[in-house]
Amino acid sequence: MVIRPIHLNAYEFVVISALRAQQLLAGCVPRIEGSHGAATMAQMEVAGGRVVRTDADSAPARQCGWQL
Repeated sequence: MVIRPIHLNAYEFVVISALRAQQLLAGCVPRIEGSHGAATMAQMEVAGGRVVRTDADSAPARQCGWQL
């Protein structure tokens, strides 16, 4: 079980983790060590501060080649 950071509500944590899991399944390199599934790895990255939310107004940096 991954502990949710207190600065994120449950909905934000789930959405950010789901988006990161999609990136991992598409072939992105994980930002932490381990041999977990994509969903668990994504949750661990978000909980560890390796993945952060950005505002929709700002242009996010590309994480993978499949992003437009």
